Formats: sequence, C-alpha cells, structure tokens
Amino acid sequence: MQSVSRNPLVWRSNEVVTTETHLAYLNLGSNIQPEHNLVQTVELLLEYGDVLKISSAWESKSVGTKGPNYLNACVLFRTTLMQIDLKENIIRPIEAQMGRKRSENKYSSRTIDIDIVLFDDKPYNNKFWKFVFVIVPLAEIYPEYQNPINQENIVATATRLRSKAWIEARPEILNRFGGNRFKSQN
Repeated sequence: MQSVSRNPLVWRSNEVVTTETHLAYLNLGSNIQPEHNLVQTVELLLEYGDVLKISSAWESKSVGTKGPNYLNACVLFRTTLMQIDLKENIIRPIEAQMGRKRSENKYSSRTIDIDIVLFDDKPYNNKFWKFVFVIVPLAEIYPEYQNPINQENIVATATRLRSKAWIEARPEILNRFGGNRFKSQN
C-alpha cells in the first residue's frame, strides 16, 4: 500500500516504514496581523507533518513591552525529526517565510513565533510554565498533562495563571481547521 505524506522530508513506498515519530506541542504567537498569520502558520505546518490537535486562538496583552495584543495557539505536531532538526528544518524556515525578523529585543512585535513547549512529553524549556499565553492553549488540548515544575495538573496551572492575567478565547480564528476534528485524532 502506497502512503502519501504532505511532508516533503518523508517519502514512503510499499516497504514498511520504520521511521520513529515524535510528538511536539508547539506554541504559535503573533501580534502583527495575528488573525492571518496564525492560520497561515498552521497551513505551513501541515506541509511538513501532521497537525493532530489544535487549540483555540487566545488573545492576551503583550509581555515585556507595550505593543499590540498577541494571539497564541498550541498545536500537537507529529514529526520524524528530533528537536534541533525540527527547529532548524521546519520552525525557522516557516518563521522566515512568514516574515519573522529576529532582533536583540526578545519582546519585539512579530509576525510569528513558534516555540517547542513539549517534545515527546518532556518540557523543552522551563521558562514557559509561568506564561498564561503558553499554558492556557496547552491545557486546552492536553488537559491530562502534569506541570513538570510543581506536579500539578496543567488545567490547575492554567486556572491559576488565568486568575492573574487577562486572556480571552478567540475560537473563530482557527475554526476553519474543523475545530474539534483535530482533537479526536491521536
């Protein structure tokens, strides 16, 4: 049986494919035309692998500087690449294609920012666990996960963070991807 993938890095024939796959929870964030850029980023991710789950878009205030509000979302992405290759071969090229300009100011406005939050259920960077705009979308699509910092359920962490900062669901932004259609796949 021939299998077709939208991923240009993978080709499958009638032979058994033994390529190991990995699951990455990615946080997408934008405050420059975010309604367009989040949608476009999900579409680009679909060209490189499988998007298995997608959260709502969530609007929050800019952190670290004054600027337009951000929209953030979390996607569960299946890939054959390890973290560094995922970053170099998929994330950075998508950010560049979307017009991301890196600067010394890590809080500057951006067309898109894609961060690996979890890779094969392991935290990629502990800095994310204090940010409402990362934890709330993650909790929406992975409510059974345990916060690695304090071992509380991620939903409890999200609830605690939401009590301290404004964040609002914007489900209409990403509903073109079928809403819960992604959430039912594993």
